[in-house]
Amino acid sequence: MRASRLLTILMILQTRGRTSAETLAGELEVSVRTVYRDIDQLSAAGVPVYAETGRNGGFALLDGWKTRLNGLTAPEARALFFSGLPGPAGELGLGDEAATAELKLLAALPADWQAEARRMSSRFHLDPRGWFQPGHKPEFLKVVAEAVWREARIAMRYQSWKDIRDRVIEPLGLVLKGGVWYVVAQREGMVRTYKLSQIISVEPTGETFVRPRDFDLPRYWEEATRQFERDIYVGTARVRANAAGRRKLRDMSETLKRTIEELPPMTDPLEWTEFDIPAEEPAWASHELTRLGDDVEVLAPPELRALMVGHVTTLARRYGLVVK
Repeated sequence: MRASRLLTILMILQTRGRTSAETLAGELEVSVRTVYRDIDQLSAAGVPVYAETGRNGGFALLDGWKTRLNGLTAPEARALFFSGLPGPAGELGLGDEAATAELKLLAALPADWQAEARRMSSRFHLDPRGWFQPGHKPEFLKVVAEAVWREARIAMRYQSWKDIRDRVIEPLGLVLKGGVWYVVAQREGMVRTYKLSQIISVEPTGETFVRPRDFDLPRYWEEATRQFERDIYVGTARVRANAAGRRKLRDMSETLKRTIEELPPMTDPLEWTEFDIPAEEPAWASHELTRLGDDVEVLAPPELRALMVGHVTTLARRYGLVVK
């Protein structure tokens, strides 16, 4: 939207100084002509922006001019990053600051931008949690968040899928994925990911650490999630599924989604087809595939099919059915 783009241009010019039209166009993913029109719009709104010609030319703001985005406190400034996500802001203890920061930001915008900002907030709402998944607010979220802000080492007792161990970590960032909080931290020179709901206890160590200057949290998370999916699928399973089963498989992960989307479309909902899918190790895969019900049948490998039969047999006996 134009108002958002104009505000972005304003922030870039204020923080970086003189910037060329080509650079602005590249960052905003618009044409240079659009940038010139936006600059004209800023000037019409009373922003003292001017052009400098020449080899090192570009657009700049009048020396000493600042926007009226003043009065923000440190917690409010942090809350701006969560202003579109009131749930996570509240979980971090920044709910009130998010609301206050939004009002200050709105008041600082030109009148015609305010209407568009209100229209945006009234028509778009972000809910990061899945259906029937209320999410879990970790007990130690605020403590870990404070350690992230202060670059402070913390000692924690952590329950992994193997055992319970004591760790001293250097928290680099927090990530909210599917309603679940994770902390990305450095330990023994390696960057690792921990699920906050599995932290049993946390204690400040009183020590600080130097955050790696080149660490990029979004880039790390993107690469780590891709690597996790590559590592978790250690084999292949042959399955038989109807249209509903294919939809269920597609929703299990991005990797399975890509696999299903490459299959030919089914016109008959009752039609069953056989195909191969990436599979985790058999014990875990059998639990995940059992959740799909009778819309998916595992044909191979034999070990996985045997585990599936075992789950179904146990379930049938649980309900009093006689299984031969």
